[in-house]
Amino acid sequence: MSSGEKTITVRQIGSPIRRPKDQRATLVGLGLNKLQRTRVLEDTPAVRGMINKVSHLVEIVEEA
Repeated sequence: MSSGEKTITVRQIGSPIRRPKDQRATLVGLGLNKLQRTRVLEDTPAVRGMINKVSHLVEIVEEA
């Protein structure tokens, strides 16, 4: 990521146990697979869509 790009910090707050496989795969695609794990991701429409798909399992910590 270059210094001018926007980023978004996401934390996993829900368990993927007993969730559909596509939601589990989306969490892995975001780099999350354990509770309370945080990731700093590039703020793109694709990443926003992934976050929206599993919004009940993650929270946005900060947008920079």
